[in-house]
Amino acid sequence: MTWRLPQASTMAGAVDTLFDFVLWTSVASFLIIVLGKLIFLVRFRRKKIPEKESLYLTGHTATELSVAVILLVWVMVIFYWGWADYKKLRSAPAGAMEINVIAKQWLWEIQYPDGRRLTNELVVPKGKPVKLIMTSQDVLHSFFVPDFRVKQDIIPNTYTSLWFEATEAGEHPVYCAEYCGAAHSGMLATVRVLEPAAFEAWQLAGFLGEAGAAEGEAASEPKSLAEKGREIFMAKGCQACHTTDGSKGLGPSQKGIFGATEALEGGGTVTVDENYIRESLMEPAKKVVKGFQPIMPTFKGQLTDEEINALIGFIKSLGGK
Repeated sequence: MTWRLPQASTMAGAVDTLFDFVLWTSVASFLIIVLGKLIFLVRFRRKKIPEKESLYLTGHTATELSVAVILLVWVMVIFYWGWADYKKLRSAPAGAMEINVIAKQWLWEIQYPDGRRLTNELVVPKGKPVKLIMTSQDVLHSFFVPDFRVKQDIIPNTYTSLWFEATEAGEHPVYCAEYCGAAHSGMLATVRVLEPAAFEAWQLAGFLGEAGAAEGEAASEPKSLAEKGREIFMAKGCQACHTTDGSKGLGPSQKGIFGATEALEGGGTVTVDENYIRESLMEPAKKVVKGFQPIMPTFKGQLTDEEINALIGFIKSLGGK
């Protein structure tokens, strides 16, 4: 349909179907109500029936209960349908390609696992699930791709995520859907969807210099996000307390920790995810793993969002659940 945005992701059709159901059942309800009002206006208008001869109407329990039940069923169908689709939108498939997004006034910075960085352009393969792990460097933003029917708020000092699987090659606009300052309307980007073979060629091109590409010779290979994270891990002295081989240290080993559930001092548990790692770097004494002392210093103000993403990438590279 030319009046509708492209359904360029696997979830776009499901979102549109639910929207259409809500729209057209609402339209039908509106027409029924308006028609009923018109019938009553004509049938019981004052000129036709004198006021003293007007009928005295009382409630009809069976009708009232029937309408209430029908409306309840209608609302619950919408709720369940929406909840089922919402769960699909929130749970990225296993093996999804992870890409970091840093929102800042007024641009989008994209970080790939292989170390490549782009501004205001996200390049992804067609037919492969992609998970975006996003944070904001300043204020609240919102990543919105209308063609994919996905939108997610991006919050300072924490991580949120969304996923999609593009089904149409080409360029799809990205907007910030949360007012973020004077140049909010200019905070635009593009998702460029490539066929799998073209995406592989694009990735390869990242490791070739212009002269090298012309001659078919590889240029120096950029460092991956995990490699950069390992350098930061060593430079900040993290290895003094945290081992990477599973052996015990002054702090929990980082080997296989990502995605694990850890017991905390004082009770409770926590899942080791992006937000927990970030919180542990900024406020290390807030949630201390059971069996360890709160001796880790804070890195607040010492690490950029890019460096935190790299550290998380390194920890992920050590395995997890």
